[in-house]
Amino acid sequence: MSTIRCDIVSAEDEIFHGNVSLVVATGEMGELGIAPRHAPLITRLKPGYVRVVLENGESQEFYVSGGILEVQPQVISVLADTAIRTKDLDEAVARKAKEEAERALANRGQAMDVAEAQARLAEAVAQLQALERLRKNLKH
Repeated sequence: MSTIRCDIVSAEDEIFHGNVSLVVATGEMGELGIAPRHAPLITRLKPGYVRVVLENGESQEFYVSGGILEVQPQVISVLADTAIRTKDLDEAVARKAKEEAERALANRGQAMDVAEAQARLAEAVAQLQALERLRKNLKH
């Protein structure tokens, strides 16, 4: 099985570095599957998950707050402001952030501006979706 190096980095730290056979991420235009020998590509990522399939077939999932995915002949780079291993996400914190953002949107313009509330809501929903995907994968 052929592989390609993948690096997932956040503003704070390198989260993942290794050889993979597949990377799945959510780009601006939809879900992307990147395998070795993929054409060079640069795209923005939406808040959501990034899944990597390792050489041995094992999958690992990460939450990213958005960012850039770049495919080069020898490496796939995911550059995100925030990147967290899905298993390290805190569901209670994500639910609270979602509720606060929904309240801010309902009260239009009191505590924070609408664009900021929408961005926080999108991030919280993406984190909760990543946790749900992790739960489903653990059941199978």
